[in-house]
Amino acid sequence: MGILTRFKDIMSSNINALLDKCEDPEKMIDQYMRNLESDLGKVKAETASVMAEETRAKRELDECTEQINKMQSYAEKALQAGNESDARSFLEKKQQLVQTQASLQQAYNVTAENAAKMRQMHDKLVKDIESLESRRSAIKATVKAAKAQERINKVGSSVVGANNSMEAFSKMEAKANRMLDEANAMAELNKSAESADIDNLAAKYDAQPVNTAVDDELAALKAQMGIQ
Repeated sequence: MGILTRFKDIMSSNINALLDKCEDPEKMIDQYMRNLESDLGKVKAETASVMAEETRAKRELDECTEQINKMQSYAEKALQAGNESDARSFLEKKQQLVQTQASLQQAYNVTAENAAKMRQMHDKLVKDIESLESRRSAIKATVKAAKAQERINKVGSSVVGANNSMEAFSKMEAKANRMLDEANAMAELNKSAESADIDNLAAKYDAQPVNTAVDDELAALKAQMGIQ
């Protein structure tokens, strides 16, 4: 039946369209459910229409069957009354009705099959929606967990950056300490050299023996020469 194919195509296109642009699963699942609810409304309307057609076909078939039974009854009564001509007329009408009945039976079979398919489709869609409703909560929970993990990953990236900064600061601190140690060592070396110079100079004079005789002679010579 065309209606079944049409609605299958509608629902299939809805699903494919959502999957093609599935950027935010949480929003897409809500949109998908709205589409299904819309499809369900259409299926309900078509199911009701097909079921009404089934009822009409069944009523026409039953009416035709009833007329056939009446013609059969009238033919029997006519024969009982000795009116063979009337009986023939009733049987001729019955044959016409039997042909009509065959067409009505075929039409009813089609409408009954269509109605059964539509009811099956409707019931399945209802169950699918009920199932998806429960799964929607799980999907949303999963999406929220994924988004939370993404935020944690971003925070983790910034922490890695801070760790890199800490490492860089540690290197600079080590370099500064090394520079200070080198400066202190150089100052210590300079201090040691300075002390050594004074010590050497002092040792120079400490090493000269005291010679007072020479000092006395030098003073006498200066006095003789008038040198103060």
